[in-house]
Amino acid sequence: MKRFVIGNWKCHKTLAEARSWFDEFAGLYRPVADTAVILAPTFLCLEGVSAYVRRLGLDGVSLAVQDISPFPKGAYTGAVAADMVKGLADYVIVGHSDRRRYFHETSQDVANKVSETADAGLIPIVCVDQPYAMSQLTALTDIDCDRMIIAYGPVDALSTRIPQSVQEVAQAAALISRIHPARPIVYGGSIDPGNAVRYAGISGISGLFVGAASLEASSFAAVCREMAAG
Repeated sequence: MKRFVIGNWKCHKTLAEARSWFDEFAGLYRPVADTAVILAPTFLCLEGVSAYVRRLGLDGVSLAVQDISPFPKGAYTGAVAADMVKGLADYVIVGHSDRRRYFHETSQDVANKVSETADAGLIPIVCVDQPYAMSQLTALTDIDCDRMIIAYGPVDALSTRIPQSVQEVAQAAALISRIHPARPIVYGGSIDPGNAVRYAGISGISGLFVGAASLEASSFAAVCREMAAG
């Protein structure tokens, strides 16, 4: 099964800073067969980053957007529709706990965004967390999208910067697999170069979702190396 290392920059980096990051990363990165490396910059610099990544020719490296509109193109002020990012990104992060907490997104909002993403031919990375994983997963059962990736990120691990135990992550992966069998599952929650190999090696986990450690090219490249070793 394909493996994934996903870096989410959140609300960080200008285009100049992003280019500098990729310049450093290009000197450290070594592609690994069957492993996709995915970076999610801000909307503001997406187009420039997309062109720069193509110019660098980094094998196995793709881009994601951090969110998308639950609606198609139309009269929706401030929205970015999935069709509008085709050709710039291949993946869409949907339902991150930040969005659920600060922007009050519901499971139905997330399901609508997944549908829009799939209809545009993009790959959704759907975030679920505890203690709401069951209802969040159930909302996705009627969506026809065979390329969906599920990102498990317990809120406590994100807020305290202490990763959930390996045993708890394995249990969560087993639960997700029962509801959505054959979906790739990635774990996110205070992943860094020091603990990446432990979480990459968990049965049922196909990758890592990296937040703060993705902001430095050297630490993200180290996570990629540990993922290859896991």
